[in-house]
Amino acid sequence: MNEPAALGPLWHVEGAHTFFAGPLAYNASHQHGAPVYLAGLYGRFRIRFDGTAWITCRTAFVPAGLAHELECGGDPVAVFYLEPEASPHALTGLMRGASSIAGARVAAGGEIVSLRALYEDRGACAWAAEALADLAGFSRRRTECRLDGRIAQVVSRLGTGPGSGLSADSLAGSVGLSSSRLQHLFTQEIGVPFRRYRSWLRMRRAITAIIAGANFTGAAHAAGFADQAHFANDFRRTFGAPASRSLLGVRR
Repeated sequence: MNEPAALGPLWHVEGAHTFFAGPLAYNASHQHGAPVYLAGLYGRFRIRFDGTAWITCRTAFVPAGLAHELECGGDPVAVFYLEPEASPHALTGLMRGASSIAGARVAAGGEIVSLRALYEDRGACAWAAEALADLAGFSRRRTECRLDGRIAQVVSRLGTGPGSGLSADSLAGSVGLSSSRLQHLFTQEIGVPFRRYRSWLRMRRAITAIIAGANFTGAAHAAGFADQAHFANDFRRTFGAPASRSLLGVRR
């Protein structure tokens, strides 16, 4: 199947789901704040982790905090993030016959058809939430790994708290841990430090604002970044490419 012409990038951020579908070229080494499932919508892509050679695959799962590069040659890729409220490895349920490498998983197959349907439908913004929730539920049911219950509570509260600005001290007390113990356990369970995960939530708020029609400056301030430059730098660190490459012309 050939890629449909003149489709802008698709972003959807809601609840525990963050989703992007669109052409990607090269994404320099970067680290996400949440686990991510990647699928080449029409063909394979290449991925490389620190200390490994390039690997060609059709799907990949990358845990939060694992540095990696992508080479997609301008082809459309689906990128599905799931907040780790139940299991940090829930999205591995979307893969078939995966091999483990450097803490990630890569495969020649996996769930692609439904993600490609989202990309190809110009009206996908209206039904993306339901489709992604169904996909996440299906994947969770196929995995057994569970998150420490105390950290699951913290992740949930961070996602729903005002501005995601709850402190480690206040959250630690609410789950019966010291602040230092919470932060150690948080990194162990989630894969990124507490502060880095809060930065990821701030990035999600900025992307949400842009999807709603804000410019980069307005979105940066709405999400709590000091200025647009701060947002731009954090976006490149998180995704390995400039914000303009995937957020200009986003579908609404």
